[in-house]
Amino acid sequence: MADIRFDGKVAIVTGAGGGLGRQHALELARRGAKVVVNDLGGSMDGSGGSSEAAMKVVEEIKALGGEAIANGSSVTDDAGVELMVKQAMDAWGRIDILIANAGVLRDKSFSKMSIDDFEFVLNVHLMGTVKTAKAVWEIMKTQNFGRIVVTTSSSGLYGNFGQSNYGAAKLGIIGFMNTLKLEGQKNNIHVNAISPVAATRMTEGLMPPEVLEKLKPEYVTPAVVFLASDEAPTGAIVTAGAGVFALSRIIETEGVYLGEGGLSVEEVRDNWDKITDETGQKAYFAGGEQGQKFFRKMAGG
Repeated sequence: MADIRFDGKVAIVTGAGGGLGRQHALELARRGAKVVVNDLGGSMDGSGGSSEAAMKVVEEIKALGGEAIANGSSVTDDAGVELMVKQAMDAWGRIDILIANAGVLRDKSFSKMSIDDFEFVLNVHLMGTVKTAKAVWEIMKTQNFGRIVVTTSSSGLYGNFGQSNYGAAKLGIIGFMNTLKLEGQKNNIHVNAISPVAATRMTEGLMPPEVLEKLKPEYVTPAVVFLASDEAPTGAIVTAGAGVFALSRIIETEGVYLGEGGLSVEEVRDNWDKITDETGQKAYFAGGEQGQKFFRKMAGG
């Protein structure tokens, strides 16, 4: 089969000054894409800011013979996001790909976490993804082509101690993706999620060096670039790290119909084994499929 190429396509990669985003931007450029390298250049907790990191990646791409421009906007800033999109359109006249990768951490147990820290992380991860997607959505609809890759995490999919803010944001991104995948279908806009495990400045203090060595960011990038390609699925949650790739799904059991009259708490308790029986469980593509099951079971199906 032919190599996957992005000649003539334009990509925006947020948080691309280092780590995962840098690798995504470099690989897209190697394969022919023109890239907007976005990075606020702030510290891990989101403070400070400089576009120096983005400029360095732009220089790397140019050294490879590619085309790129730097943008230092925060993904939470409406005017900054608008500028980022304007830069891409002014330079190249289209936007085909958005890799929403920018993020921050402010980890604490829930009892010690301030609401400010909760909201800040939610704003960067969830609203930063929403704002950048919104800024490119109509452009992609007009083109009848778009690929959006959002970034989730095992902390959102499954939980992680000390990351209630991060986990809430990361699972919120999946809810966002699940609607965009439906709304984008008629305009050939595919929306997918990557759940990476990689050695970046956000994880370097959490694991020993010998483990981090096996979790290079570039081991995640092949999945991201595939999800940005013409051949991408839509609505997939791909987990990736250390060269391992898997698909994550939200599964619902078949469940049991307990009737409508005289329902009680005790009936739920007494039928718990049937409610949680994994036989015939499914991953739905759209919420309406759940409703269809309810009506089927009411009818005795």
